Amino acid sequence: MPIKKYEIHHVVMGADLNHHGTLFAGQGAKWFVESGFIAAANLTSPENIVCVNIHGMHFKTRVPLGTIVRFESKMVLSGRTRLIAYVKAVKSENEEHIVDGFLTFVHVDPQGHPMPHGITIEADSDEDVLLQEKARALSI
Repeated sequence: MPIKKYEIHHVVMGADLNHHGTLFAGQGAKWFVESGFIAAANLTSPENIVCVNIHGMHFKTRVPLGTIVRFESKMVLSGRTRLIAYVKAVKSENEEHIVDGFLTFVHVDPQGHPMPHGITIEADSDEDVLLQEKARALSI
């Protein structure tokens, strides 16, 4: 199946701030995983998806109060039971890069054991081919 991009938006509110008055990294990580989960859950049943690894999540800039953050996610690689998403976050107002990275999800049965999903992901752009290569190089 071709790669499809999903978007979610969040407004940075007072409760999302750290002691420096910028986005708390833990809140950013929560939204990051949520975005990747949405991409995975659109390929299979949400109750069969668990996140097992966040790879290389590096914040590039501060995110102040009131910023609208756009998270873009897409599944870029599939294995027998795993799915790897790429997630990127930018400031909606100016497209400034905030953070990006990969997440590994595993497709599980009701008892939580890995279960084959039968999903094949096909890259059809140069950008997606590069993301697949990076995803293949990740250690799980």
